[in-house]
Amino acid sequence: MPAKIPATVVTGFLGAGKTTLIRHMLQNAGGRRIALIINEFGDLGVDGDILKGCGDETCREEDVVELSNGCICCTVADDFIPTMEKLLERADKPDHIVIETSGLALPQPLVRAFNWPGISTKVTVDGVVTVVDGKAVAEGRFAHDLAAVDAQRAQDDNLDHDTPLSELFEDQIACADMIVVNKTDLMDASEAEALAARLKAEARSGVQVIKASMGALPVDVLLGQGVGAESDLESRHEVHHHHHDDDADHDHAHEHGHDEFDSFVVTLGEIDDAPAFKAKVTEVIRAHDILRLKGFVAVTDKPMRMTLQAVGPRVDSYFDQPFPGARETRLVVIGEAGLDQEAIRSALST
Repeated sequence: MPAKIPATVVTGFLGAGKTTLIRHMLQNAGGRRIALIINEFGDLGVDGDILKGCGDETCREEDVVELSNGCICCTVADDFIPTMEKLLERADKPDHIVIETSGLALPQPLVRAFNWPGISTKVTVDGVVTVVDGKAVAEGRFAHDLAAVDAQRAQDDNLDHDTPLSELFEDQIACADMIVVNKTDLMDASEAEALAARLKAEARSGVQVIKASMGALPVDVLLGQGVGAESDLESRHEVHHHHHDDDADHDHAHEHGHDEFDSFVVTLGEIDDAPAFKAKVTEVIRAHDILRLKGFVAVTDKPMRMTLQAVGPRVDSYFDQPFPGARETRLVVIGEAGLDQEAIRSALST
């Protein structure tokens, strides 16, 4: 029987740096044929376009599959399994499959899907990589288990003691075979070490915790873990959420808080002053508590499109390739439910 094709699941909260990590992986693939399955949250396939635009032969369009019909952990049978079957039927089978989950996805149901009869004999979960925004977690934005935060919440009955964000973060850590503490370039060395040590203490025994900047890690570190995670589901159980495959009426979307988030697209014309626009984006993010903003910007007199990605108030950008179609600025805005969409659109337009 042919060896199973290894698959790596890359998960992590919104803006942790999953796409950047995968982009670096592709650019340093060392001849490996890597197929990508990307689960976007939102109406615009930004992550797929970013990866297709990396300018490397491993970024062939036919190797990048985008699933945009909802969170991958809730559409396993309808979207994920058929996509996997098509990849596995190809004559030029990939050497490795990398799956980038939505920032809202629970990794456990996805890992469980690898036991599906149609694919279980052909592919295995090489490992689950959870990418963490080190700076954000160190600052307590998703640090639900810090003693000071717990004490503060315990003293105020009006606070949500167990938010969807904190639950999701715990579940992603619980499922990880490797935790990447990303964006350490924004942290003091002692701060990064302390966070890595804390996450290692919280994770299962044997889980690797690795520090990274801009997702730059050796491919041989990320791939080839050989864990076979689908055979080890018991140890990586959901901390807060328990999916029941035999319950046809179970509401997965409600279960892990999809209704707690908003996502919408802002379309603008060309931008005359790129630095000024980036500054404006930073202001709008701060004013409206936006979690993630990403997309492409058409800058006047620049033939290449500007890829823009923002996490909290941090805004990164680079020019990657000519516009494949109309020159326009299109941004996906993601935040917790209740975003003032009209105010955000207006602020970005003026």
